[in-house]
Amino acid sequence: MRPVLRLDREALDELVALAYECYPEEACGLIAGPAERPDEAIRFYRCRNAAASARVYTIDPRDHLRAEDDADDHGWLINGVVHSHTHSEPYPSPTDVAQAPDPTWHYVIVSLKREVPEVRSYRVVDGEITEEPIEIE
Repeated sequence: MRPVLRLDREALDELVALAYECYPEEACGLIAGPAERPDEAIRFYRCRNAAASARVYTIDPRDHLRAEDDADDHGWLINGVVHSHTHSEPYPSPTDVAQAPDPTWHYVIVSLKREVPEVRSYRVVDGEITEEPIEIE
């Protein structure tokens, strides 16, 4: 069965807004959801791009810890990472693939290349990229 990311509408709106706010640099953040439903993301955590770059992102370790602590407080798990591509397609770059820390995570990319932002989600397992549909809830 093909994986599907079920993404909360408010989380989607927040991650797209952050991509615009951070432009021209890449935006980044984490998503979390109930431990028993790892394909559901009900919370988006804004994180600072410690790389301060338009080409790469590094989630600020303090923001990552803050997100982990809040997710733990709610009984959630961090189940993915989000970042923006300011001028390229919403597809994982070789750098994105090399940085993919967890094969169970959702890797969400927001592209600002066109007039309307494009949001896509992927799984990255042993360097292999598989796109997964996003269902908005």
